[in-house]
Amino acid sequence: MKLLLDENLSPLLASQLSDLYPGSLHVRDCGLKGYSDWAVWQFAREKGFTIVSKDSDFDQIRLTRGHPPKVIWVRLGNCSTPAIEDMLRSQSPAIHTFQENAVESLLILP
Repeated sequence: MKLLLDENLSPLLASQLSDLYPGSLHVRDCGLKGYSDWAVWQFAREKGFTIVSKDSDFDQIRLTRGHPPKVIWVRLGNCSTPAIEDMLRSQSPAIHTFQENAVESLLILP
């Protein structure tokens, strides 16, 4: 499972989580920093990523476009990168189950 981490998350998370989510990238790593949410959505769909964001905009796109890509909406508010890493690690079983579910397109964490 490959995660595409949105700009509102630390670029460090992709490497920190590579043991659980190999092939994950941050939008900066893809040359998408500063691009529209729609451009990020299209890239994720074309390359087989699941988008992880703290932004509700991807939920809005998902409602009109469906999936793929799937969206993980992180709703932790203002918090540290280690707190987000811990949450993505602890929720790994739920995230992997979500990825395998053909019907579900949004996972809200926590």
